[in-house]
Amino acid sequence: MSGRVGGKAALITGAAGGLGQAMARMLAREGAKVTLTDVDLAGVRALARAINADHPGAAFAFSHDVTDEAEWVSVIDQAVDAMGGLSILINNAGIGGDLVWSEQDTLRNWRRVQAVNVESIMLGCKHAMPHLRTSGAGSIINISSVAGLAAAPGMGAYNATKAAVWMYTKTIALEAAKGGWNVRCNSIHPVFIKTPILDPFVALAGGDEKVAHEKLARGIPLKRIGEPDDVAYCVLYLASDESKFVTGAEFKIDGGMLAQ
Repeated sequence: MSGRVGGKAALITGAAGGLGQAMARMLAREGAKVTLTDVDLAGVRALARAINADHPGAAFAFSHDVTDEAEWVSVIDQAVDAMGGLSILINNAGIGGDLVWSEQDTLRNWRRVQAVNVESIMLGCKHAMPHLRTSGAGSIINISSVAGLAAAPGMGAYNATKAAVWMYTKTIALEAAKGGWNVRCNSIHPVFIKTPILDPFVALAGGDEKVAHEKLARGIPLKRIGEPDDVAYCVLYLASDESKFVTGAEFKIDGGMLAQ
């Protein structure tokens, strides 16, 4: 197959919209088969239909609660059967949680964000690794955030989980390397990207998306927020054999924000 990821098979969580949708479209366009999972089954089915209209037989869709270990086992089995293997795992599913200062935070919010943003990645790596090891050249891509590298008030739960993803990624990378498994693991750290995860900031701006985006862009040297494809292009590189000597690394997609 032609394309930068021709012949590869990817599982993408949280694929119904935003970053996941952009990743799925790009990988399929570059020759990969893609399994799309989400709690929004209708959303991933619609995306799979759209991708298959342009790339017949490239996309498959399954319902998936990433906090449920039994569902991880089932979804990975279904993905392997549908695609004939698994060579790429993209742990993209995530939530922002409540924007509150720590003394107003709740244990329920903390645990919910931890379950979706961190525990799901542990489960994905755990259950996908046996398949990735036999793929010949596996790649795990964990979506973290600049919030995992630089803190901000009112985002305690989110900051903590995204920092955990950053460090857990390095652990998996080292284990795979020491095991001689030819499986790489890297993390991506976007700043504000035009996806529904920015909805709380829009709400704080009185529902005015333009005003919210302008405010968020003030701290970014390039003076704009990102597009989903800005992240998808990084995913494409890490999913391809072009990055065969890259593991345990973090990629900042932040318009220069953390360079200041």
